[in-house]
Amino acid sequence: MRPRARVSGRLPDFPWDQLTAHAQRARAHAGGIVDLSIGTPVDPTPAVARTALAAAADAPGYPLTIGRPETRQACIDWLARRHGVTGLGLDGVLPVIGSKELIASMAVHLGIGPGDLVAYPALAYPTYEVGAALAGARSVATDSLTSLGPETPALLWLNSPSNPTGRVLPPEHLKKVVDWCRERGTILVSDECYLECAWEASPQSVLHPSVCGGSHEGILAVHSLSKRSNLAGYRCGFVAGDPDLVGELLAVRKNLGLIMPGPQQVAMAAVLDDDEHAVEQHARYAARRTRLREALEGCGFRIDHSEASLYLWAARQTERGDEDCWDTVSWLADRGILVAPGAFYGAAGSHHVRVAFTATDDRIDAALERLSP
Repeated sequence: MRPRARVSGRLPDFPWDQLTAHAQRARAHAGGIVDLSIGTPVDPTPAVARTALAAAADAPGYPLTIGRPETRQACIDWLARRHGVTGLGLDGVLPVIGSKELIASMAVHLGIGPGDLVAYPALAYPTYEVGAALAGARSVATDSLTSLGPETPALLWLNSPSNPTGRVLPPEHLKKVVDWCRERGTILVSDECYLECAWEASPQSVLHPSVCGGSHEGILAVHSLSKRSNLAGYRCGFVAGDPDLVGELLAVRKNLGLIMPGPQQVAMAAVLDDDEHAVEQHARYAARRTRLREALEGCGFRIDHSEASLYLWAARQTERGDEDCWDTVSWLADRGILVAPGAFYGAAGSHHVRVAFTATDDRIDAALERLSP
């Protein structure tokens, strides 16, 4: 009998499993749980998406892995219209089945493996590390390229706006990273899924000509419609940039049958072509963010970064300094509020919690009431 392959030992533990006891305590609150631990959209999927999906529901044939030209053109048009990206052609865009699947498989699909190094931010979405582990590559969490010494990573991840901190990297920093990677032959992938979730900053895509010098060589950018358009359930995302790198991903995905369903591609094009619903959703999140931030600050929390994304990066201050993140999680769970400990995202997050403001208005109201002094 052949031995069964095991995930245990190959991948980090799934972090949210560690929140189970705190979630149970929060659910026991008389007013029910206010779950601010995961940034999942709760507002209705816009009518423009539902109408387009229904119209495309008769889809008996296999879609092409490369995606519909109309969908790819909508991606190009949106990046140009909203983010000033120029020079993209249809061969530089690939629709994908949600951005997380792409991020987790990126390293292995680009041929990165044992002996290679993958670098990602010191505070980061755990899936960058998972993707490196799946490829059998080594990984390092760092915000300092000089800390890598003479070693050159095969793949470097950027994430601006950041999950979990909401930090936005300035264009001049992005440009330095682009230049550094090109000098060394490192593939640069920028996770830009929160690019339109900005409050106190103006995030810029790594594909913007002022950052990349008008060339997308060696660069990819990852985008998602989950947050902008409440399409998390549709699993709509795309990757754009260097046509050669997009071609590498396409060749692998053809063999694996990783294809975004045709009806979802039609819905994706429709929401990318429509800015009105995105502006309305942005306003909803802005109002929730303002109220939740004021409540947290009013009961002793300090908010760091958080100029963009759908989270507040919060530290609870005590007489002895910033509280350990797990103690903060417990303090909030006693009040029926569930948040994510900063330690999920790296050692540097051990005194912060990530607080999502994606809950409905009535649940935000409940949180505010429980946080009142």
